[in-house]
Amino acid sequence: MDKTLPDPAAAVAGIEDGMSVMIGGFGGSGAPIELIHALIDRYLATGHPKDLTVINNNAGNGHVGLAALIEQGMVATLICSFPRSADPVVFTEAYKAGRITLELVPQGTLAERIRAGGAGIPAFYTPTGYGTALAEGKPVEEFDGRPYVRERWLKADYALVRAHRGDTMGNLTYRMAARNFGPLMCMAAKVSIVQVSELVEPGGIDPEAVVTPGIFVQGVVEIPDPAQEEALNRAGSRYPEVPA
Repeated sequence: MDKTLPDPAAAVAGIEDGMSVMIGGFGGSGAPIELIHALIDRYLATGHPKDLTVINNNAGNGHVGLAALIEQGMVATLICSFPRSADPVVFTEAYKAGRITLELVPQGTLAERIRAGGAGIPAFYTPTGYGTALAEGKPVEEFDGRPYVRERWLKADYALVRAHRGDTMGNLTYRMAARNFGPLMCMAAKVSIVQVSELVEPGGIDPEAVVTPGIFVQGVVEIPDPAQEEALNRAGSRYPEVPA
């Protein structure tokens, strides 16, 4: 029952070429920077994993985290709702050059597709996107006189998530807005790997406070002082660092 992992490298060791990976975060809030960077380290050392499909709310900022993952050429397809964020230069250049494919999904629809994947609901209907390019080719039905677009669930091979506190059995709590997509992604992925700021023994979290039950988590790694994407970008950081 002990799901503790020794370090970020061990945490991401099972991700292989061509896999789909959900990455938590709303911008930098809740982004698992250390897990993403560990994945980049493995790629630089071995050439793997590559050709990933990444599911995230946005397309990364600056040259760290998800943006760095894209910059290394590891991502073949990005499924997101907000590719034009504060500093999306890496994604923008890759997209214009044809190095990455984008599936644009309205934010509420993205969250519901992930939730549906975790709940075992293969499809649902939403009015969002009807009559736009985002609905082209998708089935439409009318309910109570209003057209609705049918959307499919989203599932993934892995989810990389950041939580605030976790116990060794994988039960999790989150800090404020950092909760965002994490709980849904843990449910929708075959394997959920979570970095936590504080790791405690079973019983160290009040059961009434648990947001994500440990049954949805396969691995937990403690990162006591996690990096914050916005702080890294303000400092002009790049990952990996470019020698002067």
